[in-house]
Amino acid sequence: MPQTDSSVVTLAEGASRAPLTTPTGLQACIALRRRRWLVLGLVLATTFSLAAALAAVLAQDGVDALDLALLACGLATLPWTVLGFWNAAIGFLLLRAGRVGLMAAAPQAAVGEGQVPPHLTTAVVMTLRNEDPARALARLALVRESLERTGHGNAFHYHVLSDSDEPAVIRAEEAWVAGWRAGLPDGEAARIHYRRRTDNAGYKAGNLQEFCARSDADLMLPLDADSLMTGPAILRLVRIMQAHPRLGILQSLAVGAPAGSAFARLFQFGMRHGMLPYTLGAAWWGAECGPFWGHNALVRIAPFAAHCRLPGLRGGGAVLSHDQVEAVLMRRAGYEVRVLPLEEGSFEDNPPTLLDHLTRDARWCRGNLQYLRLPRLPGLLPMSRFQLAWAVMMFLTPPALTLALLLLPWRAATQGGPATGAASLYLVWLLLSLAPKLAGYAAVLADREARAAHGGGMRFLAGMVAEIAASFLLLGASSVRLTGVMIGLALGRTGLWSAQDRDARGVRWGEAFRALGGVTLFGIVVCGALAVVSPALLAWSLPLTLGSLLAVPFCVLTAAPEVGRAMVRAGLCATREEIAPPWEIARVGEGGSGVAMASVR
Repeated sequence: MPQTDSSVVTLAEGASRAPLTTPTGLQACIALRRRRWLVLGLVLATTFSLAAALAAVLAQDGVDALDLALLACGLATLPWTVLGFWNAAIGFLLLRAGRVGLMAAAPQAAVGEGQVPPHLTTAVVMTLRNEDPARALARLALVRESLERTGHGNAFHYHVLSDSDEPAVIRAEEAWVAGWRAGLPDGEAARIHYRRRTDNAGYKAGNLQEFCARSDADLMLPLDADSLMTGPAILRLVRIMQAHPRLGILQSLAVGAPAGSAFARLFQFGMRHGMLPYTLGAAWWGAECGPFWGHNALVRIAPFAAHCRLPGLRGGGAVLSHDQVEAVLMRRAGYEVRVLPLEEGSFEDNPPTLLDHLTRDARWCRGNLQYLRLPRLPGLLPMSRFQLAWAVMMFLTPPALTLALLLLPWRAATQGGPATGAASLYLVWLLLSLAPKLAGYAAVLADREARAAHGGGMRFLAGMVAEIAASFLLLGASSVRLTGVMIGLALGRTGLWSAQDRDARGVRWGEAFRALGGVTLFGIVVCGALAVVSPALLAWSLPLTLGSLLAVPFCVLTAAPEVGRAMVRAGLCATREEIAPPWEIARVGEGGSGVAMASVR
């Protein structure tokens, strides 16, 4: 049965001690308030200083409408950049402090280190919609096998929740699950369940809500089609949830699994090293109002079913980016949402090509901007309201950067010469924008064991240089593309929310040009104008403009199988799990699933 009120602290009890501690009692509220005021002060002071410096640079030859437009663009990029810098700075210091730093940011982690057996029942849930069943369900089978190897497999049940509507995919799902069950003893097969909805109401969130309304499990572990988690990592999350019954959602830090695609290797190398210090720093002051990314996390089913049903949007429609809304609703109900900022046994796949990455970014953009259409949600904490606002603000940078680059040649043509201090301010902004990954890189380089785990210092440095160069090309291309998506949304074009391509593939030149021709045209216009007006300024702009100009060759080359194979052979941008793969990652690399039916069509 779902967890009853007698097994948890009541809402009234939680409210009575709220002024003193967080609902789990892990942290004093006054200490958290001090941390939050400190971070707010640092962010505001840095933002105002940079804004004042930008205003001074633009005002050197007088202020006109062009200067005001450029100032507005600069201001729009600052919140995300500045908070990212301070999260990274705090996270770097916590990383260098070791266990003390981890406990300062995530005190719940301590109870996960014991050997307490699970006494709560966990439903491991994979949601599918027209995905490759063999690829996705083989990973779910690996999760089951890894949990069985811990000796605590009986505490876990497995549920495939399908929203697929393509007949061939439906048949393959049913056949795969049937074959999976047939290969197991009756007692173990009885813990594997398959359910398919004929109505995709509410999308993934609706599917999970329907499941939770009927489930008799205590906890739910939602997995995406590309998710993989190890048994010990899952048990650690379960132990934490057992020890803290007012913890409603516990998010693991999912990192990119080893990849053969050049694009995925470059992207996840920077993403991974930036995410750890950023998430650790954010957890230090975000604490019980943490993030939920919708997968690779433990969710307490009873409060999730009771309090996290999504509201309808103003004007109609369903919430697509459901995870952050569910997180703030869980916190409003008096339960905590926390992240465990450890790189430990939680994996996902990153998009294999630039086109797939841009498609995913467009999905997230459409989903997050829906928050502007949410009805008023009474009772949210200030931190929760900030979380929703922040999810929207992260998409201010692409259009602001794109507009600023369009205005730059005009500005260069109308001013007498380079403004004093402009170059220094530009370099400061670039360094701030790189701060999370630079902090992660610095943490590895400062640690001998970490360097060795990544193949040595020289190999790691080579990967770092390659990734930073690729990240600027990605920034240039994605900013222009996302700006186009946002213009389309403003004009009423909502786009599709379809299954993602997850496997490495080559991209033909024609395909890349059809998808990125507009991005390339933008680069030609801006770079051509700058070449005529100010060649020196063109050179300075290349970190931001070269990506749009070279979007097509960047897309084709980073998708080319031979480039990916060369990077694998050289160990370039290799992760620790590629160099010393855990059992689960090795099994994925072998194509293993613990069952014998991978040929289902």
